[in-house]
Amino acid sequence: MNNDYKLTKFVQAAGCAAKMGPGELKQALCNLTYKDVKVLVGFDTSDDAGVYQLSDDLALVQTLDFITPVVDDPYIYGQIAAANALSDVFAMGGEVKTALNIVGFDSKNVPKEALVEILRGGNDKIRECGGALIGGHTIQSPEMFYGVSVTGIINPKDIKRNNGAKVGDVLVLTKPIGMGIITTAIKRDLIDIDLIKHCARIMSTLNYLPSKIMKKYRVSSCTDVTGFGLLGHSLECINENISFEIQASNVPFIKEAFELCKNDVLPGGTKRNAKFVEDKVSFKDSIDQTLRTILCDAQTSGGLLIAINKDDAKEFIKEIQDCGFEYASVIGEVLKRGEKPIIVD
Repeated sequence: MNNDYKLTKFVQAAGCAAKMGPGELKQALCNLTYKDVKVLVGFDTSDDAGVYQLSDDLALVQTLDFITPVVDDPYIYGQIAAANALSDVFAMGGEVKTALNIVGFDSKNVPKEALVEILRGGNDKIRECGGALIGGHTIQSPEMFYGVSVTGIINPKDIKRNNGAKVGDVLVLTKPIGMGIITTAIKRDLIDIDLIKHCARIMSTLNYLPSKIMKKYRVSSCTDVTGFGLLGHSLECINENISFEIQASNVPFIKEAFELCKNDVLPGGTKRNAKFVEDKVSFKDSIDQTLRTILCDAQTSGGLLIAINKDDAKEFIKEIQDCGFEYASVIGEVLKRGEKPIIVD
């Protein structure tokens, strides 16, 4: 779609909405309680989606997410926003069934044709994984946002929680990190169109196939890496018996993000994430500040972080790489609990 406006500039001028940091969110939720035996997964464990049991072999998987524009093309923005929300169901091992749009749009400043393209992009991603768009809600808003509320299904026996990793498992990441830095650079007109297209393709790629393929292997936990960054989401996966050891040199990232990070091209969320994890992570002295920051970078539509039996990892990675996830890598392993929950070397 040809246009003479820039969605990201419009959002930047309006004051881009920032995701709450992990510490703030935990504090906000700490007094909320519920008692329902049918709630198999709630908000108490920071999992990616809620799960509600309907019968012995059927449960609902539910989530909602929305984002402000990260690229200027409205169709691609719609794709990325939908992929970002759908990923929460895939991270639980669920199958997407239905979705509802949630939209904030300023028709006084942005052509209505852009809204058509945003919704078309989202719908195409929902259909790609077999889901059906069945409605939604749109408001006039001075700040643009788009996302979806998603309902999926799963057998309760097949739920992939974020905190079930076993000692001896290895950690696989399916997409590169650095997207928060890249999207900040897009807003500042600091990168060329080829890099924008490359990163947009990664962000708009569904985690549907890795989620589907991992069911064939011995996977003990899964989460998706989004706003809290790789280290923040890794912390959510830790239980009292384990630590994650992450080999920084094996973590895939967009190489251009490194130089941008050195020049302080960073979203606010990345800086908050780095502050939150600083006393919870043991960094090897050779890990410089730039790399430490990238490991905390706030992602949009990031990859799955999967704890998998080490004997299955090579075949799993080969299978998803053949499906287009060329960055997929083993980035670490699960250890017995050490002094810190996360070790980066």
